[in-house]
Formats: sequence, structure tokens, C-alpha cells
Amino acid sequence: MEQLNGWFTELLSGNAIFTANTLNFYWNGLVTTVQLVFLCLLIGIFLAVPLAIGRGSKRPWIKWPIYAYTYVFRGTPLLIQLYLVYYGVVFFDGIQDTIFWVVFKQAFYPALIAFTLNTAAYTTEIFHGAIKNTAKGEIEAARAYGMSKPLMMRRIILPSAFRRALPAYGNEVIFMLHASAVASVVTIMDLTGAAYYVYARFYAPFQAFIFVALIYLCLTFSIMFVFRKLEKRLLAHLRPRGV
Repeated sequence: MEQLNGWFTELLSGNAIFTANTLNFYWNGLVTTVQLVFLCLLIGIFLAVPLAIGRGSKRPWIKWPIYAYTYVFRGTPLLIQLYLVYYGVVFFDGIQDTIFWVVFKQAFYPALIAFTLNTAAYTTEIFHGAIKNTAKGEIEAARAYGMSKPLMMRRIILPSAFRRALPAYGNEVIFMLHASAVASVVTIMDLTGAAYYVYARFYAPFQAFIFVALIYLCLTFSIMFVFRKLEKRLLAHLRPRGV
């Protein structure tokens, strides 16, 4: 590691801004951003699947609370949600004396909670729409085989819905990557936070933010590439023959 730092220092010796120290800030910010986005998407998708199934329920006491949750979190800015979780939790009496304070006293976990609730709301609606658009022929064929509703949901409806939801979910992943930039407002040193540090230290806004924009661009193209490969593989049966 010391040899690598020495190589970077020698390479960037003529550059006053992008030194090994500032690149290390960008690297730490990249790691924090990837961790935050990956965890919120992972937890969010696990929450979204049962919520999407419940969203299509005919029972009002199941359907309407889920609808209200998705409506609120999709209808309000993510920044406001982050502020409410990060700053609002301290107004609960006695929370600093509970085990929950171990989580909420660090900025990373309130941001993770806010991002997870936000992406879970969007993903719920994406999966709900995909489940709702399941071809009636598939459902009738499953019933003809004598499948129960849980078995039909697990073997027929959900796999088919996941494939149809893939393009929209890919857009949601990219949206969360870009939206994660607001994490820096609650003192998290993510990519945008690292750019703010470089800007404040060297008063070089163009260099600092254009560099971080290029990093976001590389991440975005990587995500797009992965999802295009998945779509090509999982939606191959929808393409015309010979294409």
C-alpha cells in the first residue's frame, strides 16, 4: 500500500489539486457511496416484494396502508425524508438512552433508513405494476395445472413480473445512485462530500465537481451495461426471431 501511495505521489507531483491525499478522499467517498446505495437497494427490494403483493390485495386493510406509504414517499423529496429521519429522531424523548441511539447517532444509518424507505416505495409500485400486468393466459395455465395461489405466485407470477420490471428497476437503481449525493448534507463523506472537501480546500469548484461527475458517469454506465446484459438474457423470448 505504501508503494502504491508513493507511485501516486510521484505521478501527481506536478498537480496541486489531485494529489494522493485528495484522491484518497475520493476513493473513501466512492466506497461509502457504493455501500450506501447497495445496502439500501438490497434491503429495499426485500421489502418491496411482499409490499407489492400486498398492494394488489383485495383486502382494504392491507392494500390502503401500503398505498399510503408509497404515495407519501414517492410524493415528497428524498432530501426532506432524510432530514426528518436524521434530525427528527432526536425529538423523541428518551431515545438517547435506548439501544436505538447506537444506530441513530451515526449519520450513515439514518441515511440508509431514509434511502431504503424511499427506494422500497418506488420498487413496490414497479413490481406491483409488473405483477398486475401478468398475462391472463399464464395464470389460467397455472390454475389448469392445479397450482395454489402461493405456488402460482412463486413459480409463475413473480418470475414473470421480475423480468418485465427489469428495465424500470434499472432506472430506479440509477436514480438511487444519483440521489445518494444528498447524503453529504448530513455530514456523510460520500463522493459529493469528497468533492466539497476538495472545493473547500483548494477553491476549485470546476475541477472538484467535474471529477466527481465523471465518477458518477462511470458508475452509471456500468449499471446500464449490467442491466442491458440482464435484459438481453432474461427478455430474449420477447425479441423477434433473427434480431
